[in-house]
Amino acid sequence: MTAAPGRIDLCAVPLEGPILNGSGTFDAIAARRAFGDALLERFPFHAFVSKTITVEPREGNPPPRLFETSAGLINSIGLPNKGLERFLSEDLPALAELPVPLVVSVMGFSAEEVERLVRAVGVRPEVALIELNVSCPNVETGLVMGADPAETERLLERVRPAAEKPLLVKLTPNASDPGAVAAAAERAGADAVSLVNTLKGMAPDPVTGAPFLGAGSGGLSGPAIRAVALEQVVAVAAQVDIPVIGMGGIASGRDAAQFLAAGASCVAVGTESFRDPAAGKRIADELSALSRNVRSFAAAADS
Repeated sequence: MTAAPGRIDLCAVPLEGPILNGSGTFDAIAARRAFGDALLERFPFHAFVSKTITVEPREGNPPPRLFETSAGLINSIGLPNKGLERFLSEDLPALAELPVPLVVSVMGFSAEEVERLVRAVGVRPEVALIELNVSCPNVETGLVMGADPAETERLLERVRPAAEKPLLVKLTPNASDPGAVAAAAERAGADAVSLVNTLKGMAPDPVTGAPFLGAGSGGLSGPAIRAVALEQVVAVAAQVDIPVIGMGGIASGRDAAQFLAAGASCVAVGTESFRDPAAGKRIADELSALSRNVRSFAAAADS
């Protein structure tokens, strides 16, 4: 059913296992302040993905920003971040102290912005891989870069020569054909793809019925989207030869095993970390135990 979470290579970067975090769902710098070096000794992931950074600082969307549903979470955080220059000078040195490879997530509103981010981040030795969050509109065409195969291919053709590190393309589940987008990214030089990001959702105020979130709508994550995520991982894995990182509602080792069986090489834990900050470590342990049980059962059946 699944492989044990032993050492693997992700785009030639060695990892101690297949568990990553979803970008923006685990604040490693704040956790280090709270728990000190104990966090480094029991770090919950095998690679760490930073919050998405943009060229200029962003305050994010107006509050309220989070709404808990019966099977997940709707967020309209809006990618608040310090911007490229302050990330490089303030956050990157702190993230470089983590005991696992660092993936820096970037997003731009044009190909030029994405290229600038990739160049600036890619030359830093602290960075092992770069994630392209392509869920935003291109300011020139108005198309969401990751929702249109041609737009995705043009973006990768522009930034691939600028990248000194492997590029992971984070796909939006709101594309009409995520498999076609993934194939376009692969043709243009992507080293891996990850999916799914959040699905579009709206949270009504329980009293007035009006939109509760400050931005009106947001992105749904958590167990509510797991079935959608699994279907898209299967479809994308069938169309590309590069690694697929699966995510979307993973809350247990069995969930992770299902994504790996669906064709993912690694998995990312997101919403579950809000409920259980040590979820990544727990899920890795459960996955390992599940794998041992499967091997024991197979050995018994063969004897």
